[in-house]
Amino acid sequence: MMHTESAEPVGFPFTAIEGQPQLQMALLLAAIDPLLGGVLVEGPRGTAKSTSARALAALLPAGRFVNLPLGATEEQLVGSIDLEAALQRSAVQFRAGLLAKAHQGILYVDEVNLLADGLVDLLLDVSASGINRIERDGVSHQHDARITLIGTMNPEEGQLRPQLLDRFGLFVRLENVPSTAMRKAIVKTRMAFDADPQGFFTAHADAQAALAAQVAAARRALADVQWPDAIHDQVAQLCQDAGVEGVRADLVMLRAARAHAALQGRSQVATADVHAVAQLALAHRRTQAAPVSQEGDEPAPDSGGAQTSQLSGQTAHQSTDGRQPPPLPQSANAQDWGEMSAPQAVPIQTVKALRPFSSKKA
Repeated sequence: MMHTESAEPVGFPFTAIEGQPQLQMALLLAAIDPLLGGVLVEGPRGTAKSTSARALAALLPAGRFVNLPLGATEEQLVGSIDLEAALQRSAVQFRAGLLAKAHQGILYVDEVNLLADGLVDLLLDVSASGINRIERDGVSHQHDARITLIGTMNPEEGQLRPQLLDRFGLFVRLENVPSTAMRKAIVKTRMAFDADPQGFFTAHADAQAALAAQVAAARRALADVQWPDAIHDQVAQLCQDAGVEGVRADLVMLRAARAHAALQGRSQVATADVHAVAQLALAHRRTQAAPVSQEGDEPAPDSGGAQTSQLSGQTAHQSTDGRQPPPLPQSANAQDWGEMSAPQAVPIQTVKALRPFSSKKA
């Protein structure tokens, strides 16, 4: 009798997601520079939130996707220290939490607005610093925790406190399916995946490999990408016009623009990079209406996803050697997935980077 080994479930390919170019871009930037401070995704049910996060994780080296449940305790999240071992043998024995398992991967929090404020605060601290610190009765331990934090929320279920909202680096607001044509495309693609997951994934394997290689290259090159002084001026003016409080928006926009330039294979941030990421950095922080652009001027970066998508998909898509990277296919998804993983220690490794894609406004 022949025994067939059960294969691991095949996930929906990131390059097959359709109709969410802003979400894809935000996730790619956060994967390239996890210290951006995470991505907050707001939108109704069934708009590819968790599917996109899981698909992004599949592009990373170890494919880590850790789901933080709403009922998690602080100890489950950060880990714990064995005090008895510390007192009796002067040895610090650390029991890894979810942050340790998510190192160099995705930490996903569905309905983050319903999570205890203290845990959200802790998550954002670790996301911005890349280090998890545990202290108990005078005994302390710390470990690297470079996580790509992705939080999602449905505004119908309540809002996140403004103090916590501002601390998320990037923000994407998803709308419902905008047209019958897009709805049809999404459903057809999802049905094709459900009918033959392995065949569907194989059809996108080349695009997935190209995207993973591009992100890996961007991740390696990130520290060497330069900001001309004119870019600092541009970012400062955009943030001033938006009336944002403090300078967190400036820092996030500069880091995101640098990640976008690295994604495009360039060694210097350009105006197009700033425009491509400005909406993601300002949407949840602005207190002033976006300025109306004059004819012949650069389009206002916060006036909508179409302008940002166009810049990231066209102007900013050109690499320094003049070659045009192949556009990545986009396809659909219909419902969100998620699972909880038990905490465990993980080896330190390098987060790979991803590749630019041609963004289409649905």
